[in-house]
Amino acid sequence: MKRRANLFALVVATFLSLSAFAQNVTGVVSDASTGEPLPSVSVKEKGTSNAAITNFDGKYSIKAGTNAVLVFSSMGYASQEVSVTGSTLNVSLAISASKLDEVVVTALGISREKKSVGYAIQEVGGAEINKVKDANFMSSLSGKVAGVNIRQSGTMGGSANVVVRGYKSLTGNNQALFVVDGIPISNQITNTGSQQTGRGGYDYGNAAMDINPEDIDKVSVLKGAAATALYGARAANGVILITTKKGTKRNGLGVSVTSGYTVGSVNPDTYVRYQDRYGAGYGQYYGPDTIAGYFTNAYMVAYDVDGDGIDDPCIPTTEDASFGLAFDPNLMVYTWESLYPELSTYGQKSAHVAGANNPLNFFEQSATMNNSVAIDGGNDNGSFRLSATQFSTKGIVPGSSLKRNNFSFSGNLKASDRLTVSTTAQFIQQAGRGRYGTGYDSRNPNQSFRQWFNVGVDMAKQKEAYDLTGKNITWNPFGYGYGDDAMRPIYFDNPYFSVLENYQTDQRNRLIGNMMANYKINDWLDFMGRASIDTYSELQEERTAVGSVEIPGYVRRNRNVTETNIDMILSANKTFGANDEFSFNGRLGSNVRRNSVEGISASTNGGLVVPGVYALSNSVNTPNAPGETAYQLGVNGLFAAVSVGYKDFLYVDVTGRQDVSSTLPSANNSFFYPSATLALVFSELIDVDAISFGKFRVNYAEVGADAPAQALADAYNMGTAFGSTSLASAPSTSNNANLLPESTVSTEAGLEMMFFNNRVGFDVSVYDQTSFNQIMPAKVSSASGTIFKYVNAGEINNKGIELSLNATPIQAGDFEWNTNLNWTKNTNMVVSLFEGAENLQLASVQGGVTIEARPGQAYGVIYGTTHVRDAEGRPVVYDMPAQYGGVRYLVGDMDVIGNINPDWYAGWNNSFRFKNWTASVLLDMQMGGNFFSLDTYYGYATGVYDFSAGDNDLGNPVRDLAIDGGGYKINNVAYWDGSTVDGDGNPSDFVVGDYYADMHYYGNALGYARNAREYHVWDASFIKLREVALNYSVPSSYLGSTGIKGLDVALTGRNLAILWKNNPYSDPEAGLSAGNVQGYQSGAYPAVREVGVNVKLKF
Repeated sequence: MKRRANLFALVVATFLSLSAFAQNVTGVVSDASTGEPLPSVSVKEKGTSNAAITNFDGKYSIKAGTNAVLVFSSMGYASQEVSVTGSTLNVSLAISASKLDEVVVTALGISREKKSVGYAIQEVGGAEINKVKDANFMSSLSGKVAGVNIRQSGTMGGSANVVVRGYKSLTGNNQALFVVDGIPISNQITNTGSQQTGRGGYDYGNAAMDINPEDIDKVSVLKGAAATALYGARAANGVILITTKKGTKRNGLGVSVTSGYTVGSVNPDTYVRYQDRYGAGYGQYYGPDTIAGYFTNAYMVAYDVDGDGIDDPCIPTTEDASFGLAFDPNLMVYTWESLYPELSTYGQKSAHVAGANNPLNFFEQSATMNNSVAIDGGNDNGSFRLSATQFSTKGIVPGSSLKRNNFSFSGNLKASDRLTVSTTAQFIQQAGRGRYGTGYDSRNPNQSFRQWFNVGVDMAKQKEAYDLTGKNITWNPFGYGYGDDAMRPIYFDNPYFSVLENYQTDQRNRLIGNMMANYKINDWLDFMGRASIDTYSELQEERTAVGSVEIPGYVRRNRNVTETNIDMILSANKTFGANDEFSFNGRLGSNVRRNSVEGISASTNGGLVVPGVYALSNSVNTPNAPGETAYQLGVNGLFAAVSVGYKDFLYVDVTGRQDVSSTLPSANNSFFYPSATLALVFSELIDVDAISFGKFRVNYAEVGADAPAQALADAYNMGTAFGSTSLASAPSTSNNANLLPESTVSTEAGLEMMFFNNRVGFDVSVYDQTSFNQIMPAKVSSASGTIFKYVNAGEINNKGIELSLNATPIQAGDFEWNTNLNWTKNTNMVVSLFEGAENLQLASVQGGVTIEARPGQAYGVIYGTTHVRDAEGRPVVYDMPAQYGGVRYLVGDMDVIGNINPDWYAGWNNSFRFKNWTASVLLDMQMGGNFFSLDTYYGYATGVYDFSAGDNDLGNPVRDLAIDGGGYKINNVAYWDGSTVDGDGNPSDFVVGDYYADMHYYGNALGYARNAREYHVWDASFIKLREVALNYSVPSSYLGSTGIKGLDVALTGRNLAILWKNNPYSDPEAGLSAGNVQGYQSGAYPAVREVGVNVKLKF
């Protein structure tokens, strides 16, 4: 590490010394709003014919006079005059109000003038996405697009939950559709249902994370139904359009090489703060008050270990809690280390002290390497780009790794004056090993570390025991007095054995590609044909070793997914009228989509015959009956779009699409959805110096959605055979042959304005979106033989406002500051469910709470037991048993105790440029929203957390009985003596004040045993320092004749700090995986702070 630091210091010092010299005037011209380099910009010395043009990287070099003024100009941008003050001069050009040729990518990959678009669309450049890299490129969009809420699971290669303008489907998919170069791609997650509800499993990530961020040119986010209607049923949740980099016309070949190395460390502010005063146990349950002459107060097990006829004090290793005897270095006790003959500590006593290395030391430093090379070229007849990227990462959990290789090709050829053909292809190989176990599961070390743990355990000694023996030498064996079972784990494995022996592996091979031909029929009519495919196969294997707490076994899952699309579009673009004041753009097209999925899952039964051999044939009993999935579906669509413009200030669009889906019954399988938009560029009608641009937009749209595959006819489930007898069962949810398509109706209005020559601008949208006739499982009579049946019912509404602010507050000489703020407030409401239903459970999770949809409430409320409260809302407390003293909370009925949806969320991105230096800072923030923590629910009852020890405000140990002056102080509560009730039988006559809750054993007032679930619902608000980057572009004049055309060195940081949050022990963003079940933490992993260095070379 010291050598790396010295090397870095040398690099920085070298660049600083270089910047002190001057030669010809050189620099980079970039877009003021995106920061991306601008090619073909004219750079001219004012009053002379001396001129130059920027290259494809936005770089220029010009010889200029001593007091020269350089004029920078480019079509669509405001010209800028800058005095030469040194050898390096970087300039950012602002968009001109007359930028008629600015285009954005819209539905079906169609490029349009941005000012003509009547709906909200926001773009993020590839340079911004790659500024601070992440294994999942979707995470790099967080905070950069209004209306898009992105939350990460916190695991290596884990999934990102991408929700655009709120949850719209009660039980279906709420994730945005991803489209790459016109190819709709799968973004499925293949995590088990158990994993998604916190019961255990691995997060295998989103399929869309396969996309290589180095290949991304820009990302366009289509938010509303009007923007996405042409994509059909799947686009109701918004569309993420990804345009990849293409080859450019140039002399010779262009070569770019990028390399990056990132290291990460655990953020301790997002993890348990352990108490270090009390050892293992749940209370005074284990032995006599005195053992071997030491007053152990019934906290220790008495057992004659050394055979001298006298009982010895032994740690109760069976216990996974820390409400034991106070630590005392003078007390010598037998621990788990004394039990195992393989260890040098076998049969020896050790001091009764807290572990020197708590579980935070279990986590390692992460490391990520990313290397990429790209070659491109082109001429008047065509261009190409070829790239290869290797990504590898080592996670914070020992033994975890993820590798991905991306290969891409794009090319186009002008076959004739009328015919152009093009193709793109991406091949991705991904392999993971040792992904993090999640949820309430023994494969997740945090289940123990956060919830059930003995703080006397030293992680370094657990590691040493595993490294020495390779065996499951755990801190949690049955222990002394249990005979042959003494060394067998009771609840938890050695954490190193668990992650290194009970590991998983996964592989995915994927091909994404298309072929397209565009034929120009005449000057105003074109025909495009495109065929695309997204296909991948994946293998997941999970292992449980012999010697584990769980039954040894092996699980294998194979899955093949394919989607093909064939598109044909006839496009017309024409102007008409006496002075060509009218413009007409029309498209008529068809789409044929086919999807197929095949999957099989199999597992051993009853254990493994031969330890360490992971194969289905090594099963002790007949392997369990495999679970098989196989379906095909198809959608045929016809669509039309017409846009009419008048004098470049008024645009009216109308679209319509008719789909026929195989997942709906033949009588109802065809559905139509229209949209209409209006855009009024009012800045063309007024002449106000301060207003550079102004546009009002409004739209209306309807979007349909079909049913999931195989929702029409019932089929039996086959189970594991009983002897030679096959077993079958009816599914718990019966299908419905009379389903109708779902419907979504959306209205939106927006205002875009730019001021002061585009130095300040905003884009605001308000929307109202209702989804109804939803396809969902409704509860039916048990007499039907099933529990649920698919029906059309339910309605959900989203209303919201989005605001994007852009400004260049300072633009003076060599210094420039650009700022962008994205802010979103979405209000979600479940209007109705199926007839007679009061709630729809999205998940029933460990801890006695459910995540639900309830009429009149937001989608995703948390439901559980509440505190009884007085008229002013204060929690009611009452007396503990007299021998303890103190109070506990009075627990009331089940009710809504939280909401997974934030009140609002925002991102604030700032970039600063000074000469060849650029710096950027991104703050990502959320206000409101809740999550239920199973970690504190159990952990507060097991004495692990710091607040459960120490001294109270009276100066007495919190662990002392409240009757003796101990206890944990709870403020401003309503005390009830238990004797008075009102006319309805409810508690009354309270005494408001501060009281002390007993904290001497697991049945304390704050943990799961004596408290309401409400107590463990936390505020999910946060402000994060999401990204930091510092980049230096070496002037081309310094590179001389090296052949290097560009060299950039950047220092980056990601998730460096949580500047503010309300929950003390975790990352508020931490969750399980992508999907509808959010707002729940169980065994949450700590956040990782990453710093890195990136180098980019161009030849």
